[in-house]
Amino acid sequence: MKNIFKNKSKMTTENKENEEVLDQTTTETQEQGIEGAEALTPEQKLEEDLATEKDKFLRLFAEFENYKRRTAKERIDLFKTANQEVIQAMLPIMDDFDRAITEIKKTDDNILLEGVELISEKLKSTLYAKGLEEVTVKAGDIFNADFAEAITQIPAPSPNLKGKIVDVIEKGYKLGDKIIRFPKVVIGN
Repeated sequence: MKNIFKNKSKMTTENKENEEVLDQTTTETQEQGIEGAEALTPEQKLEEDLATEKDKFLRLFAEFENYKRRTAKERIDLFKTANQEVIQAMLPIMDDFDRAITEIKKTDDNILLEGVELISEKLKSTLYAKGLEEVTVKAGDIFNADFAEAITQIPAPSPNLKGKIVDVIEKGYKLGDKIIRFPKVVIGN
């Protein structure tokens, strides 16, 4: 037990000595820095100050230019997709028009068909004018998960349709470069 206390007091003494040496070194370094600063002429001090202020100004200017560029890009992206929610809400209505036209074609009512087609085309042309585009995929295309969503896989009707799109269940649309609804497809395996 006595050895432990001796070692402990020895360690404490060594720590105090190390701290004293460190304090002396720090004081000497500070004194040298003060002497070095006194060795500079007033003109050299002003040049150093000017260089540091110039550096600060250039950094601040570059940071401000980056900020302007970033906010301008964000603003352009916001304008491009500002209508996205409204357009996405209109997509099911376009699908309903397509289904209605398909069903009306089965009947002999040409006047009704013309009226529904007219309204459907007006809606589509309005949405296309706002930047909506159809994602074109068709049966026989190679399936690409970046541009289409596979709902299910079925046995391929022919060997050349393995890994390819067999049927398009729902059309896909993009707004600008961003796909807002992926086409839903069936692929053959």
